[in-house]
Amino acid sequence: MLDLLNKIEERYQELTSFLSDPAVISDRNRYRNISIEHNELSEVVSVFSEYKKLLKSIEEDEKIRKESKDEELVEMAKSELEELYPKKLEYEEKLKLLLLPRDPKDNRNTIVEIRAGTGGEEAALFATDLYRMYVKYAEKQGWRTEVMNSNPTGMGGLKEIIFSVEGKDAYGKLKYESGVHRVQRVPATEASGRIHTSAASVAVLPEAEDIEVDIKPEDIRVDVFRSSGPGGQSVNTTDSAVRITHIPTNTVVTCQDEKSQLKNKNKAMKVLRARLLDKATEEQTSKIARERKIMVGSGDRSEKIRTYNFPQGRVTDHRIGLTLYRLEDILVGEIDEFVEALKKKEQEERLQSSKV
Repeated sequence: MLDLLNKIEERYQELTSFLSDPAVISDRNRYRNISIEHNELSEVVSVFSEYKKLLKSIEEDEKIRKESKDEELVEMAKSELEELYPKKLEYEEKLKLLLLPRDPKDNRNTIVEIRAGTGGEEAALFATDLYRMYVKYAEKQGWRTEVMNSNPTGMGGLKEIIFSVEGKDAYGKLKYESGVHRVQRVPATEASGRIHTSAASVAVLPEAEDIEVDIKPEDIRVDVFRSSGPGGQSVNTTDSAVRITHIPTNTVVTCQDEKSQLKNKNKAMKVLRARLLDKATEEQTSKIARERKIMVGSGDRSEKIRTYNFPQGRVTDHRIGLTLYRLEDILVGEIDEFVEALKKKEQEERLQSSKV
């Protein structure tokens, strides 16, 4: 591990020098690629630097413990070593986690699909809450969001919404949100004040690159029709809405939010590519998950992953047993604590699996 860490440190120093090189600065693409790699290595190098300082302290204390004639100094060294050795183990575990290969899809843009589940209109209103939560989270991350397709209800809810998220590590951070989200609260439509339980499903798909998904023209059917709003009323006088069916997999994608038929078709194709890539990836990861028990981040999307309890103001993630009593903050995009905890859990499972 030390050899690998030394090579990473050397590469980091090389990249640092490149970033101040006028020839690199003038080449926008090269500068961007070097900046990305430099940023990805920075945490490993920082932790390794602290680890080396720790090893140096241990070496000095061990020398005092073995060679010094000053009993008081020896006792101080022993006391320090009792604290330093556990820290050494902690740093080694952290470095092992940081050295795990990243999923190459983590840095991609993503497509998020939210659908109302059980609970009727209340489920549709909850789907709207989730959509707003992710848009707020995206804003805090400096990401860009764009609605691909939506199916609103007459009361401000959403039967379905599909939107794209563009930005650094968009898929890597949002992928843990895939699954069934459950809400417990008194619905605005309920006069008796009884607490209802409703649900909405979330699917997070990495945006596919053209070379990954080969869609043959003869494998798709494109239908056009007029866009419709709540209750089915027409909201457009032209056939701008597009429905694309991938015949081999019977995957259907509809986009109607744009007034341009071409824009809707392009959006629908982007969603279709993401779904087909996800289907192929899910089959592969499900097999790996069954063999290695790695389920965080790529688990069963029918699994209930999180509960939002309004009467108690709490949100519980059932995969890691984490409960936060900050429901209002979470609904305005403060989900970092869940994201980081889930990321750490997945890394630990991957590390454990690599030892088997």
